[in-house]
Amino acid sequence: MKAFLYALSTCYHCQRTKKWLNEHQVEYDYIDVDLAEGEEKKRLVQEVKELTGTTQFPVFKVGGQHTVGFSEERFRKLLEEAARGNS
Repeated sequence: MKAFLYALSTCYHCQRTKKWLNEHQVEYDYIDVDLAEGEEKKRLVQEVKELTGTTQFPVFKVGGQHTVGFSEERFRKLLEEAARGNS
């Protein structure tokens, strides 16, 4: 199962998250929400709000689970749960 990251191009924690995922060979897709335009940007912001109740970044999502912010511990937990099929 591929993970997904909602990020901002200028966000330090988002950049750290991408670096951590790359260093740990995590397969993921991402979108830099701030680089989207018009209706797509509005849709992405709304997706993040519905998922998390806020508009904080990064939002790392695996299966039906997600976490907000940079936390290696939470990333590992989500990835382990997804690998076990508990997402």
